[in-house]
Amino acid sequence: MNFKILGMALLPFVLAVPQASAADFSIGFDWSGLKKCTSGNPNTVPNPTFKLRGVPAGTASIQFRMIDLAVPSYPHGGGTVKYSGGSTIAPGAFRYRSPCPPNGRHTYQWTATAKDAKGKKLAEAKARKPYP
Repeated sequence: MNFKILGMALLPFVLAVPQASAADFSIGFDWSGLKKCTSGNPNTVPNPTFKLRGVPAGTASIQFRMIDLAVPSYPHGGGTVKYSGGSTIAPGAFRYRSPCPPNGRHTYQWTATAKDAKGKKLAEAKARKPYP
């Protein structure tokens, strides 16, 4: 059997198998269930539900960080969760300081960083929403 010819014949099928790449990684979230806060004094609360798409192969953990785009220096924090598959990170995986703009509406951004077992960054995804 000529394995070189067989390999060339199978190449289109191997290339057609979809693979998640760093560019495919994306997240979504919502504020449902979050107690309204507009005093400028954030509460420590459980993370929102995160929907994940295109998590890169080899991801062992995902680090989440939130910033207020109007006040990026404020330390809202975030957390790191172990990842073993799936498309959802449920509330309560970590705690952070909630959105709580003192004057009107601010836009907040979550950044999720997928890392391998050695802590090497595999991909990064961002999602933003206004609050309240």
